[in-house]
Amino acid sequence: MNSVVENILDRPFMPPVDTKIGKLLVASGKLTEQSIEQISQVQREYHLRFGEAALRLGLLKEDDILRALARQFDYSCLQVDNESGLSSELFAAYQPNSSQCEALRALRSQLMLRWFGGHRKALALISTQHEDGSSQLAANLAIEISQLGERTLLIDANLRNPNQHQLFGLDNQLGLSSVLAGRIHYSDAITPVKPFANLSILCAGALPPNPQELLSRTSFSQMLEAVGQKYDSIICDTPPALDNADAQIVAARAGCCVLVVRRDQTRMADALRVKSQLFTTGAELLGVVMN
Repeated sequence: MNSVVENILDRPFMPPVDTKIGKLLVASGKLTEQSIEQISQVQREYHLRFGEAALRLGLLKEDDILRALARQFDYSCLQVDNESGLSSELFAAYQPNSSQCEALRALRSQLMLRWFGGHRKALALISTQHEDGSSQLAANLAIEISQLGERTLLIDANLRNPNQHQLFGLDNQLGLSSVLAGRIHYSDAITPVKPFANLSILCAGALPPNPQELLSRTSFSQMLEAVGQKYDSIICDTPPALDNADAQIVAARAGCCVLVVRRDQTRMADALRVKSQLFTTGAELLGVVMN
């Protein structure tokens, strides 16, 4: 049996009323009332916990138990075949017990300790090139932070080749570009992500002919300050820093950034070049994440 499952099954806890694991599994169609009785008999006979008995009988898989436990503790855990429209690249939503998520939670902890808190709300994720995977990291990091109960806003500030609307299955007609152009208020462009109670997204919106000029406007700083009154953490996705100056502008507005590099892909010279460019913006480079 997976050690994660064993550890969870061994933990004593008092489930909330009407959310016992058996009822949740019956409601989701994983078990029937008859199979619940079978499991109960094996529990009594061998002094096992519910999940252990169900696994022994072959009525459940480990993944079924983990997802039911996630629901008990109000921790969103989705199935890949769900109808939410979320991309399978969002491993924080589908595989919360994976090694990827453990590494991501370690990053989250460092950010919560070293940056987020008080008046420091915004963080930009930047990369040297498209293949570094900063958009996927930004999305998964936003999910992980929201799981802490932090009111989290993910902003797609890539006004050239946006990705967040595709990852979350959202419409991209209205977004940051419309807000910065003064066409709509930011509150009309922010979309809550239904499976996650504390996560919202501001998509990039229609691709403008002048992305750098829009991001340079004071309205961007004013918007970040305004949303900082409503959200605890703000993650900004950006285009590759070596393609244009957009990422540096967003980092300067956020005040802090993390550089995302990819193993065996990102050149050291490119990473050092981006670091040098960031130095002139006044933005704090909090660290480097190897993807």
